Order: sequence, then structure tokens, then C-alpha cells
Amino acid sequence: MNKINFKILSLLFLGLTFASCEDDLNVKPNDVQNVNDFLNDPNNAVQLVNGVYNKQLDYNMYSFSWIGMTSITSDDADKGSTPSDTGTDKGKMDNLTFSASDISFSDVWQGRYQGINRANTALFYLDQLTIDATLKNRLIGEVKFLRALFYFDLVRCFGGVPIVTTKIDINDAQTINSVVYTRKSKEETYAQIETDLLDAIDKLPLKSVYSSNDLGRASKGAAQALLAKAYLYQEKWQQAFDMSGEVITSSQYSLLPNYANVWREVGENKSESIYEVQATLTQGLVDYTNVQGPRGTPDLGWGFNTPSLTLVNSYEAGDLRKNATVMFVPSVLWDGFIAPTTWNNPRYNYKAYQSSVAESWNGDKGQTAKNLRILKYSDILLIRAESGFHIGMTSEAAGRISELRVRAGLGSVTSVTLQSILNERRAEMAMEHDRWFDIVRTGQAQSAMALDGKTFIVGVHNLFPIPSDQIIASGGLLTQNPGY
Repeated sequence: MNKINFKILSLLFLGLTFASCEDDLNVKPNDVQNVNDFLNDPNNAVQLVNGVYNKQLDYNMYSFSWIGMTSITSDDADKGSTPSDTGTDKGKMDNLTFSASDISFSDVWQGRYQGINRANTALFYLDQLTIDATLKNRLIGEVKFLRALFYFDLVRCFGGVPIVTTKIDINDAQTINSVVYTRKSKEETYAQIETDLLDAIDKLPLKSVYSSNDLGRASKGAAQALLAKAYLYQEKWQQAFDMSGEVITSSQYSLLPNYANVWREVGENKSESIYEVQATLTQGLVDYTNVQGPRGTPDLGWGFNTPSLTLVNSYEAGDLRKNATVMFVPSVLWDGFIAPTTWNNPRYNYKAYQSSVAESWNGDKGQTAKNLRILKYSDILLIRAESGFHIGMTSEAAGRISELRVRAGLGSVTSVTLQSILNERRAEMAMEHDRWFDIVRTGQAQSAMALDGKTFIVGVHNLFPIPSDQIIASGGLLTQNPGY
């Protein structure tokens, strides 16, 4: 596998971590290279941008807290692990009894803003570097895509948030108070996401233009896909339909023949992949697979985020996606490993499974080479179908849904309803961190969670709470979401 290894640049930049105003780039002082040397070396431009990508591997990005907020909360998953192991606040995530002081919210908030700060720092210095204009534009596009992705996570979780788009002087208290600690509306946050992505679309090449050494960098298709998804969440149906169509007609992407391969190493950066977090054996994704690995004897992980019976029972008979998503115990896994009855739970997340015998493996469960899929072509087909249904393009919607169903071993359809499209979305995207947001944005959270034995409070649980440590750090300038 030829994976890009995004190594962070060890230079002298000081950044603003919004919780503590400490350096979030984890850089060491460099006595050899000064600012002038840096600005006169165009090779540093790529390194700057790599530092933004690199943030995605950190624990406070897509690990335990993100899994808790986006999956354990939903009807797709249960807490898992053991009854006595609460995972700090993951039991509360499962039961929807969380509060603003829970660590998961602080982790997700800080991780994204650390990423945003890296992006802003990179853009600040990219503007000063004298390098080839084509490369410079591409790198700016990559950074703006990443910044938009970080804000998309934030707005889905918390609603309107502070919008920071420039490098901040940590001694400028007035700017920190008026920008870093002042929330904008949800509409303003989405507007910033759209602005970044439209600029990225103009600047980025198609996926096929990248050399093998750069495979995995943000492409035009990635920016278009994320923008289509942002339009969907805002119910901008025509724009979501048109933008997802741009991705489809680009001829850059297609479904893999075998659904089960999408989340395995063999499927990384292949035709279905639009954007993935790139992980290698030397620079791995921290604790994503470890958190969800089967727990017991033999111990493969912490055992959290186990597929629910509600999810298992939601699949149609013969749907191949069920056995590709849910690891049943006991069974023989795809790599020949036997899932024994000595594991603590009857089900685990198969999409998070890292094979130690058939995939890249160095024995480090806490930092694996497994890529994390963020945007996939199947998601684009679902966006096209849902938005198409809303604007009366029902034949198009049925066609896109049929593509997914045929791969899943089911029959094609000639007509669809909104509910059938959403059911298809659940089956296709299960355990991929979208289900919670999907049931919230479509107004189905209360009924869906009731079927799972949980109480969703309309008007409260639609958003997660702003982390209390952030409100304290702001001196009360950050306002809390309703109900918390």
C-alpha cells in the first residue's frame, strides 16, 4: 500500500489552543532555522500543510470521545465493554444523560479548534511563501477543505460556534474575546464552511491528477462531496442534488464490488474513497480500532461501541451489509481469526476491526495503520437520492438507491419514499458516525431512540452542550445551548 505519511513540521510556530492558549502544534524550538530561512525555503509549504492533516490522527479527533458522541449515543450502538466500565462518560452518552462537564465534549471541541488553528497558521505562512503558484493554490485548497471539515464537525455537534479564520495573537485579548470566545449562528458557521469549500473546489485537482506519492490528499471531489453534505444538512435540496451530481459525473469514483472491502486495508484510497484520514505503521491513527476492538480473551481492545440489536434487526433479509458491519460472536472472521465466546459481548463493530494477520500490523493496538473513511462515494449516492426526492427527481433517487441495493445483494427498486431512502442510508452507513446526526436532522431522533429504550429530549438533545471548561475559560462569554 502506498500511503501518504503526513509528517508534522517541527518549526517555531506558536499557536493558540482555545482551552489553554498553549502551543497546539507540539513543536520544538529550532535553533538552526529562523523565520527568514523558513520563508525562503519553498519545500516547507508542503510540510506546513502536512501538519494540518497530521492533527487528524490525534486522540481528541476521531478516537474515544468522537466515537462516544457520534455512535454510542445513537440507536446503532450500545456502550459495550463491561457493565462496570463506564468509559468515563460513555455510559452517559449511551443513556443520553450527559452534561456539559463531560470530557468527550471538551475533547471534540479542543481537537477541532486545534486543527483550525493549524489551518489558520498554515494559511498565514503560505501567503508569505514564494513558491510555484499552482502548488500554492493547491495547498491553500487542501487547508481550506480541512478547515471546513473541522467546522462541519463542530456545527453538527454544537450548532453555531466561534469562527476563527486568521492566525491569532495570544496576547490580543480583545480579538480573543470578540472572535475566539464569541459564538456565531449556525447559519454563519455553515456560510463559512461553504466559502472555504467553494474556494477549495476552484483550487484543488481531481483525485486522478495526484501522483501515487500524494494519494490521500484532499481533492476537488472531496471538497464537492463535503459541500454536498453541508447543503444536505441545511436542507438546500437543489444545491445538494447539483453538487452530488458534480461528484458523480466526474468519473473519479465508483462503488467497490464487495461492500465488506470498503473498510479493509484492501479498500483504502480505492475507487469508493473520496477522503480518508491517512494512517501508517510509523504514524498511526490513535486508539480508533483499540477503543472498539473485542474485549475478553484474547483481548483485542477496549470493547466499546458495540452494534445494537436494533441495528441488527433493521436489515432486510439477505442484506450483505449486515455481516460486513456487525462482527458476531462466535464466528470465523474474514481473515480466518476465530471470534471466541470468551469475548465479553456478542457483537462488535466489524468496520473498525484491524486484522493482525492479513493487514499492516506492528503489534501496537493503540496506533494502527488503518485509514478512517470520512467521505465515500456511497454517501454521495445517498445524498443525491435524498435531495433528489425532495425536489421531485424520484426516478433519479430510485436509480441511485438501486445501485446500493444491488451491491448489497438486494433487488433494485422502481420507486422510493423518503423513509425508504433513510432506511437505506442507515444500512449503508451503519457504525460510520453519521447515524446520530441523521436522526437529529430528519426529526426522527425521538422515535428512533424510544425504540432503543432511550429518551431523546426534543429541543435539548438536538445539540450537544458547549463544554463547560470552554465557558469557564471564556469568562462566561461563550453561551450554552438550551437545556444544559
